[in-house]
Amino acid sequence: MISPVLSWFLLFPSLFLACLFFIPANQTLLIRRMAIVGITLPFLLALWVFSAYDAAIGGYQFVEAHRWADALGISCHLGVDGINSLMLLLLGAVSFVAVFVSADIKDRVKEYYILLLITVVGTYGAFLSLDVFFFYFFHEIAAIPVFLMMAIWGSGNREYAAMKLTLYLIAGAALALVGLIALYLATGIYSFDLVQIQQHLAINPLPVAVQNWIFPLIVFGFGVTLTLWPFHTWAPQGYASAPTAISMLHAGVLKKMGAYAIIRFALQLMPEAAHHWMPLIAALAVVNILFCGLVALTQRDVKYVLGYSSCSHMGYILLGLAAFNIIGINGVVLLMFAHGIMAGLAFALEGYITAQTKTRNLDELGGLVKAMPFIGTCFIMVALASAGVPGFANFVAEILVLLGAWDQYRWHTVLAVLGIVITAIYMLKTIRLAFQGPLNPALAKLSDAATFVSRTPYLILLILLIIVGCFPSFILKHIGTSTQTIAERLR
Repeated sequence: MISPVLSWFLLFPSLFLACLFFIPANQTLLIRRMAIVGITLPFLLALWVFSAYDAAIGGYQFVEAHRWADALGISCHLGVDGINSLMLLLLGAVSFVAVFVSADIKDRVKEYYILLLITVVGTYGAFLSLDVFFFYFFHEIAAIPVFLMMAIWGSGNREYAAMKLTLYLIAGAALALVGLIALYLATGIYSFDLVQIQQHLAINPLPVAVQNWIFPLIVFGFGVTLTLWPFHTWAPQGYASAPTAISMLHAGVLKKMGAYAIIRFALQLMPEAAHHWMPLIAALAVVNILFCGLVALTQRDVKYVLGYSSCSHMGYILLGLAAFNIIGINGVVLLMFAHGIMAGLAFALEGYITAQTKTRNLDELGGLVKAMPFIGTCFIMVALASAGVPGFANFVAEILVLLGAWDQYRWHTVLAVLGIVITAIYMLKTIRLAFQGPLNPALAKLSDAATFVSRTPYLILLILLIIVGCFPSFILKHIGTSTQTIAERLR
């Protein structure tokens, strides 16, 4: 299917981004409205592309190819399959809510929304690209504004957190870049086009020895973005110091670019190396789950609890990737979506609570559900989703990951189940300390999200979690052909 529709994912926010440069900085209301429209339009487009994708046919659809540098084999090649069409929906939903919760930004509003739109454009570009060069290009475009937004509009020790995040992500990106260039040279066709590379390697696979040294460069390079242990330490402090919208986008969506890149460039293209390296990744995944979960258990800062929880859940994605079967890979893709929605909503709610209470310390909170029943109820539901309670999308995804991993990694799976128990403990502790018990008298005059308009952004994400949790089959059917192709390649 050839259509120019995918270009509009990049053009819509880019056009409104360009307009912001010509609006006076003191016109903050107009700036906010322009940013909202620039992010809402691709969200609506993502809904249409997701519903219009024909899962029965499978493969890449809505394909566009624009020549760029023929001598190097580079083209702006865009397309979607079941996996990245779901990631577009994830990005659209989380960014839509992120732009609304940014209303509390009062300083340098114009620059803030310019950087936010650049991040969104870069992330859309990365998920849409079927060209390795442009995937990496957009991946970096999405990451660069995060440093500036954290350093300027963040809180706490924001300069240190921003620098640490940047150094880790640069190191990981450099490692991945070496692997991608090595892959480009090793194929011998001198093309960055992912479809051409897939077709070539299906007939002429790389020698196993070559795969075995390129594969870890890509996995560990993008694993830094995914917060693979022990390269995860930048994330909790980064999320704690970042403004709410960036915490939402990074934990909810940008992390998933790391998993997406591992699926596209490592598992699909180098299956023999995957069988060699993924047992190690499975072991590190269990460490991710248990170590980060136990650290979350000790935190007294709500944002650090959410940050370490997010790192812990990435272990389930890594464990599912190591399973090499359709059940595990289905679970991974569904968990990428479910965790992204859940993490985005969790950080949005935390941002609202912190703006009202002026504290993130659990010891200074208490009884919040009495003062803000809507926000408190939503947070409790998100905590239950994180703990894997049935009825939410996370439960279905984690069950699939565990079932997929059981055949090859039984002890890993048992320990991963223990991780779910740990998650339930620290989430229930957070609920008890922040929302239950007597209301702190100093917090008696808090305002809840009382109007339909103020509640709508949170409800969108919460309803998505519940709908997918109760009716996961429509997502699994949507991604089934794409994940089946990957599973067959890994046999």
